[in-house]
Formats: sequence, structure tokens, C-alpha cells
Amino acid sequence: MAYEVLARKWRPKHFEDVVGQEHVTRTLKNAIEVGRVAHAYLFVGPRGIGKTSLARIFAKALDCERGPTVQPCCECSMCREIATGNALDVLEIDGASNNGVEQVRDLRDQVQFAPTRGTYKIVIIDEVHMLSTAAFNALLKTLEEPPPHVKFIFATTEGDKVLPTIISRCQRFDLRRIQTPLIVERLRRICEYERITIDEDALLAVARGAEGGMRDALSALDQLISFKGDALTEDDVLAVFGLVSRKSLESLGTAILTGDMGEILRLVDMFDSAGKDMRRLTVELMEHFRNLLVYQHVGENLAHLDATPEQIRALAQQATLADATRVIQVADQLAEMEGRLRYALSVRTLIEMTLIRCARAARVVTLEEVMRRLQAIRTSEPPAATPAAPAKQAAVPLYDDPALKRVLQEFDGKIVGVEDGDD
Repeated sequence: MAYEVLARKWRPKHFEDVVGQEHVTRTLKNAIEVGRVAHAYLFVGPRGIGKTSLARIFAKALDCERGPTVQPCCECSMCREIATGNALDVLEIDGASNNGVEQVRDLRDQVQFAPTRGTYKIVIIDEVHMLSTAAFNALLKTLEEPPPHVKFIFATTEGDKVLPTIISRCQRFDLRRIQTPLIVERLRRICEYERITIDEDALLAVARGAEGGMRDALSALDQLISFKGDALTEDDVLAVFGLVSRKSLESLGTAILTGDMGEILRLVDMFDSAGKDMRRLTVELMEHFRNLLVYQHVGENLAHLDATPEQIRALAQQATLADATRVIQVADQLAEMEGRLRYALSVRTLIEMTLIRCARAARVVTLEEVMRRLQAIRTSEPPAATPAAPAKQAAVPLYDDPALKRVLQEFDGKIVGVEDGDD
């Protein structure tokens, strides 16, 4: 029997198998249960998150021999044919290679005929944004008033390229990138079933490289198994995909927050010498500081934190090193650097200079902090005794103000003022 890659072997077969898209699966299941299935659906989202899989599951739910049902059996002939793409009543079309008016006209003629075996004749068009404007226009009338036995399901990675006249005739669902902890959990279950030994940091590295796509994660896992066998470590993942380890990334974040310039330069040199993807390092560093900022405001709220328990423990430690204002300044510097990287002649030099500025921003003492501390000292000091006959006294120069001198001594060794480039 021919080998089947993990991305196909573990493709979702039921609504419950779809990871991270509960807002869509719940709506589709409710529509089937109450008999309010619309005639056209549009699934929008990045690659590898389950758009086509959802379309096939929905088609099985509608045309299963026991259906319509929210739990297709996946055993009857209709379910098996839909899963393999051979069902006569389910037309699965690639919008990139069938994007002309003639193909749409042929499709329009086919849907006029009643289904041969199933309850509905279902048309699935993947990458529907690739249809030409003329093809879209040829589909409008049929899409607005289709025969009662026809259901359209469209999928696209670029929803903004679909004509508004098409979107207005569909129920649109925006699928989101899958959170890293969900990908890690899914990969762990698959590895247990496949009897693959893999540590937690390796699972996290695979999930990080997938950028929210389950299919990319499974393809990467397949590649790693071919490379190293059934025992995988984080170093194996990092060696194949050029990622930086979780602990090294967290160490770089700590060095920035503590203003340790030497450690920053050492880590950047280590990453560059090891051939790591420096542009990807910038993106992951931005995500790290984003999670740190979220943690400082909402705590361990997993609904907002795209992080594993190990990452959350590191965020808790770093949250004490700098307040949210400084973290925002660091994130702003990183965002500016990301936009400049594509034009940089020396990526490493730009990254080093930016991270040094980030370290200064993380340790700078702002004028607001100086004023707050000065006010606190003046409030805590007892008022001076009022002389019986006040004489005209000369104003004390600002640099001789005792309270201000105390504040400057407290902040000695730190930068006081506004960072370069600020208004």
C-alpha cells in the first residue's frame, strides 16, 4: 500500500476534528440541525487552516445516506466518494485552472440537473478569487437564484479579491489562524498515535514554523520524521527550518529588557553564525513582546495569549523587568525595523542597531517618571516654617533644588529624557 502523508492521513473527517474554528463549525452544525442551510457559503482565511476540509465535511453532512446530519458516518459510499473527490453530486473545482467564462457556463448547465444519489448537488470552488470578472458575472444569476437542490461552497485565501456582488450572495465565514497551543496539542496526539518520540520544545518549534497553519505543521513533521526517524528533538527542528530555540529567544528578550548590550550582540552573532533566519527572528521577537504586553494587561488569559505554559512562565518573569510603556516602545522599534529589513544591505547590522535602541528604550527614565518622583518627594517632606516677617528672597535656581537633586541621584546611570526620534 502506498504511503499516505500525515497531512492527508490526519485530514479532519468530522466537524469536531477541525482545530481552532469553533465559531464556524458551531454555526454550520446549528444550520443543519434547524434546517436553515443557505444556498451559498464563502470560507475566507490563510492557507492550511481547514477551508477545503470544512467544505468536504459540510458536503458529507448534507449528502450522507443518514443525513442531512451533523455527524456524517464516513462509512457509506457517498461519504467515501466525497472524501476522495469522486462523488458525482459534489463538484470540486479549482478556481485557478477553471477561471474562464466557458467553464462557468458548463458548471451552470450541470447544476440544473437533479442529484443522482445524494440529497443535494454541491459545488465546491477552491481559490474562487482566481475567477475572472467575466466568470464571476456569468455566475451571478445562478448564485442568486439557484435550483433548490444546489449548494455552493467557495474557499479563498484572498477574500478582498472576490467581487462584492458575489460576497453579498453568500454567507461569509472568516477562518482564523490556529493558535500555537492548539497546534502543539494536535501534533502531540498524532505523534502518540504514530509512536513518534518528540519533546515539548520540538513540538513548539514545529508549531512556530507553521505560522498558524495545521497543514504546514503536519508537512513539517512528516519531513522531520523522514530526516531523523521516530525520535525528534528541538535541535532537529531548528536545524531543518533555521529557527531560533525558545530559550534563546527568551534570553534575547531578557537582555533587551535589562539593557545588556553585550548579551544582545553575543546572541545576534550566535544566530547569524549558525545560519538562522534573521528576518524570521524579527517576526518572532515582535510576537514575543506582543505576548509580553498582553500578559502585563490581562495576565494568563489564554484567549488572548498565543503561548504555551512554558512560554507563559517566561513572560511572568520578564513582566517584572519593565512596565508596559517601555514594552510598547520596544515593539515600536521592532515594527519599524521589520519594514526596513527588505531594503537593508546588511541585515545583521540593522538588527544589532535596532536591538541596542530597544535596550535603551527599555531602560530609559522618562520625564513623566522624574516629575512623579519629584512630586512624591516634595509631598512627603514637611513644610518649611514660615518666618514671622517674610523677607524678599531670591528664587532658588532649579539646579539647586534639593528635591530634584535627590531624584537625579536615584536615577543616576540611566538615561533621563526622550529617546532619539521621539517627538
